[in-house]
Amino acid sequence: MEGTDTSKQKNLHGIRIRTINYAMIVAACIIYISLLYITVQVSLKCSDTLSATDMHIACEEDARLVSEASDYLTEQVRLYAVNGDVQYMDAYFEELNVTKRRETALAQLKERGAGAEATNYLSMALESSDTLAQEEIYAMRLVSEAYGYEIETLPAEVQDVILKEEDRSLNPDEMSTKGRAMVFDTSYQNLKSQIMENISYFTDEVIKGTQQKQAESADELERAVSIQRICISFLFILNIVTFIMIIRLIVKPLQIYIKCIKEGKTLEISGSYEFRYLALTYNDIYELNAANEEMLLYRAEHDPLTGVINRGGFDKLRKLLKAKPEPMAFMLFDVDKFKNVNDTYGHEVGDQVLKKVAAIAEEHFRSNDFVARIGGDEFAVIMTASTPESKSIIRQKIETMNTDLMNPSDGLPPVSLSVGVAFSELGFGDELYSRADKALYRVKENGRCGHAFYDEL
Repeated sequence: MEGTDTSKQKNLHGIRIRTINYAMIVAACIIYISLLYITVQVSLKCSDTLSATDMHIACEEDARLVSEASDYLTEQVRLYAVNGDVQYMDAYFEELNVTKRRETALAQLKERGAGAEATNYLSMALESSDTLAQEEIYAMRLVSEAYGYEIETLPAEVQDVILKEEDRSLNPDEMSTKGRAMVFDTSYQNLKSQIMENISYFTDEVIKGTQQKQAESADELERAVSIQRICISFLFILNIVTFIMIIRLIVKPLQIYIKCIKEGKTLEISGSYEFRYLALTYNDIYELNAANEEMLLYRAEHDPLTGVINRGGFDKLRKLLKAKPEPMAFMLFDVDKFKNVNDTYGHEVGDQVLKKVAAIAEEHFRSNDFVARIGGDEFAVIMTASTPESKSIIRQKIETMNTDLMNPSDGLPPVSLSVGVAFSELGFGDELYSRADKALYRVKENGRCGHAFYDEL
C-alpha cells in the first residue's frame, strides 16, 4: 500500500494554492505599496498647497498690521505735534517700543520667505519705515523744545535726538510749526505711501508665488490621481482573478467533497494540488477504515460560568466511579448566605464570586480530583484514591479556601464555605452523596463557615 501511495503522489498534478497565494500576495503588495506611495505624494502636494495658501493669508494679515500700526503712529505723532499733550507721545512710544506691531509684522513678513524680488521690496519697506520713525521722533523733539519740556523727562529716543544747527536757532513757535510740518507735509506722506507700496508689491509677489505653487501642485495631483486610478484598476482585476481561482480551486472541490461525504462515497480527485492530495489521502483512509466505526468520543460537560464540571457531567462521573472499586472522598459545599451577596451586590458580582470559588477549589485540589458545580451555589469535589487518613490534608485545604475567600484582595465581597465530607472504600456508592449531605447539614446547623466529616457525626 505504501508503494502504491508513493506512486499515486508522483502521478498527482495540479495547481498549488501556495504558489497562487504567493503570487497574489506579491502582486497585491506591489499595488498597495504603489498606492501608499502615491497617497503620500498626494498628501504632500496638498500640504504644499495649504502652506502656500496659509502664507498668502498670513502675509496679507501682516501687511494689514503694518498699515494699522503705521497709521496709529502717525495719528499719535500728529496729535502731539498739534497740542503738545505728552500722553500722545507716550502712546507713540508704547506702540513703537512695547507693542511693536509694525516691527513684528515686518519681521514676520521677512521670515515667511519669498523670491529675491519680493524680498527686495520688503527690505525697501523696512528702510523707509526706519527713516519715517527717525523723522517722527525728530519732529517730537522740536515740539518738546517748543513747549519747554524738560529734556530729562522725555523718552530716551527723543532725548538722544540732536537738533540741527538751524533748528536750534528757531524760536518756540517756529519749532512747533516745523515739527507739525514734518508730520503733515507731502514728503512725510510720500514716505508713508512708499512703505505701503513696497509692502503691497511684496504681497503681490507672494500671491504670484502662491498661484504658481498651486498650479504646479494641481498638475502633480492630477498625475498622481491618474496613477491611483490605474493601480485601483489593477487591484480590482487582481481581486476578480483571486475570486475565480478560489471558486475553481477551493469552493467547487469543497462542494464536491461535501456531496461525496454525504453520499458515503470516496472523494473525487479535483481542485488544486493540495485538495487532490487531501482527497487521495482521505480515500486511502476511507478504504482502510470503512468497516470500522468507533464511538470512543467522550466530552466532559462543563458549567459555562465557572468552567468546572456541571451537573450533567457530575452525574455521568458518578456512574463511572460507581463501578470503580477504589477509595475516594466526596465533598459537598455551599457558599454561605450567597443570596445576601446577590441581593446586596447584584447577580453580576454573585457570578464573579461563584467563579472565584470554583477557581480556588481547582487550585487547592489535585489535577486528578474532580471539581463540579451541581447547583446554584452548591459545589462538589471528588478526590480519587483518598482515605480517612487524609482528613488532615482535606481539613487544611478547606480552611485555606475559607481564609482566601474571607479575606479578598480583588474587590469582591468576603464569603465562606460550609463543607460536608464523606469517604467510601469501594467507589461512588449510592450512600456516599447522602452522607456528605448530612455532614454539610450539620455544619449549617452549627453556624456555617466550617466543615464536618460524616464518620465523626
